[in-house]
Amino acid sequence: MERVTGIGGFFFAARDPESLAEWYSTNLGVDGPPTELDQEPWAQQAGETVFSGMTAGSSVLAGRSWSINFRVSDLDAMVGQLRANGIEVAVDAENYPYGRFARLTDPEGNGIELWEPTD
Repeated sequence: MERVTGIGGFFFAARDPESLAEWYSTNLGVDGPPTELDQEPWAQQAGETVFSGMTAGSSVLAGRSWSINFRVSDLDAMVGQLRANGIEVAVDAENYPYGRFARLTDPEGNGIELWEPTD
């Protein structure tokens, strides 16, 4: 069976796409789409990706229809960086066998989960 090789893009509605792209770039290091043909798009490091539907009432979704999960190498450093920029971040107190998590929202209220995988 032929299979897809990865996620090539994540597209969602935004009230102010330019401002939101700047927020993601400044706070998470996720650059927006290239504006020139010779520009390279943001690239993720190789690693696990979970693709899963969830029950509508799931705490991960927090009443939204979607949430994105970003892998991070140092959750404490990322949380410190975000808080220094005035962004509210909730760190999950539980350490799971597969890693640690934190949750926040972008300026338009979209859910973001940060995941520091266990080595």
